[in-house]
Amino acid sequence: MTVHTVPTQPIAGQKPGTSGLRKKTPVFMQPHYLENFVQAIWNGTGGAAGKTYVLGGDGRYFGDRAAQVILRMAAASGAKKVIVGQGALLSTPAASHLIRLRGADGGIIMSASHNPGGPTEDFGVKYNIGNGGPAPEPVTEAIFGATKTLTEYRILDAQDVDLSRPGTTTLGGMEIEVVDPVADYAELMRSIFDFGKIRALFADGFRIRFDAMHAVTGPYARAILEGELGAPAGSVVNAVPSPDFGGGHPDPNPIWAKDLMEAMFGPDAPDFGAASDGDGDRNMIVGRNCYVTPSDSLAVLAANATLVPAYAGGLKGVARSMPTSRALDRVAESLGIACYETPTGWKFFGNLLDAGRATLCGEESAGTGSDHVREKDGLWAVLFWLNLLAERRQPVAEIMQDHWTKYGRNYYSRHDYEAVDAAAAGELMAALRARLADLPGRTAAGLRIEAADEFAYDDPVDGSRSEGQGLRILTEGGGRIVLRLSGTGTEGATLRVYLERLETDPARMQDDPQQALEGIIAAADEIAGIGERTGRSQPDVIT
Repeated sequence: MTVHTVPTQPIAGQKPGTSGLRKKTPVFMQPHYLENFVQAIWNGTGGAAGKTYVLGGDGRYFGDRAAQVILRMAAASGAKKVIVGQGALLSTPAASHLIRLRGADGGIIMSASHNPGGPTEDFGVKYNIGNGGPAPEPVTEAIFGATKTLTEYRILDAQDVDLSRPGTTTLGGMEIEVVDPVADYAELMRSIFDFGKIRALFADGFRIRFDAMHAVTGPYARAILEGELGAPAGSVVNAVPSPDFGGGHPDPNPIWAKDLMEAMFGPDAPDFGAASDGDGDRNMIVGRNCYVTPSDSLAVLAANATLVPAYAGGLKGVARSMPTSRALDRVAESLGIACYETPTGWKFFGNLLDAGRATLCGEESAGTGSDHVREKDGLWAVLFWLNLLAERRQPVAEIMQDHWTKYGRNYYSRHDYEAVDAAAAGELMAALRARLADLPGRTAAGLRIEAADEFAYDDPVDGSRSEGQGLRILTEGGGRIVLRLSGTGTEGATLRVYLERLETDPARMQDDPQQALEGIIAAADEIAGIGERTGRSQPDVIT
């Protein structure tokens, strides 16, 4: 086996976003593109020599080939060992757990999360650090810096490694251990939840429909929900990971998980519905005739945490990303615990979790998790709901009604304007940013504006400051409008508009969210000029 040192030059645009580097698959398949970025990971993190890594992904197109390249590059750079999920598969939370369990130096996850996959769709590479979490900004900046100074990369000339079955082999002088991607994760779930109670729930006739969306959680959900907890065979649908996710969009929301929504609002609806995304870190929760927003789900889990064995002693604190609704804040206040508001991006929760300041955390974009790993975790959230349902023995709709009666309802929605002209989106944000100081005291769509700012975050653990994290406008009556440009797309710009209003009247807890938010929606358009500046009369996705 020969180590080749391949001359190369920097490739523009290889800056990792909130969850790694994401581009169209043909971009990653260009000569040197993947290799440059992987070499930049080694260079930007002190080299690979003597280190142990975890490697896996969501099974999307090109992942099998990328895995072989990464293995040959790790061996060429002197890595000691790589632990690989069988078939190069690992859900993102399972990879995070494996990094922590094995004391690995880091891990590479091949995924573009909830983005579509296939020959012309999206691919991604993300580096996770030794705590199991996404690389924080100083690390991603170092990697980006390395992409701009590369002159060569090292790769071993070798045959493909057989990743089809568990076992240990060597590549050059590097050990490769292929592991069952589900086993260690399932053991972790057993240590958190009361599997006996959940088995009893299913034994009593409780029915679930879990849509794996042709993505990586299929094998996990089948093994745990059907194989171990006794959910009826066929409860997990679309369970076989597919390189193009069955031609679908593996984003667990009411738009892309339409079949699940129709089943849960149909005449013979199961008791509980759920879905997860491409790499298994997001979740959608649906009861019979009851969709649970991610923000509400996070608040309900916090309010019921002591029903779960791992959290029976209470929560150290909770955290949410800034765009997430303030429903969690009301629960935290009632429990007398801290509630941290962070920028979008799971990496910002890492310091709080490592420092023991937070136990549960979540994002409005269907991501929920706890201190058991350092990533959001879709199947964990589903098992959390099943545990509390097994304890409370109430329908989801009834649990939600009880929660809103006690804490009030934060009507909430996110409007996504996808693939917007990047210049137009940037101009919209710049124009609004320039007006923020003048907005308080004015009215829009009949609502008085009470405050407006651009969110900045001072990390209470390491003192770092993150600025430019989204524009916020607060209106009378507990209303809130947030605007951000997303960093998870691969073309154009995605404008996300977050809309929220607090309702405390028990008689108004069952309104349609879009109707309940009509005034806030109108105010957002009037303030930001969304329709005028984007040319869009309505959002592409409403969640």
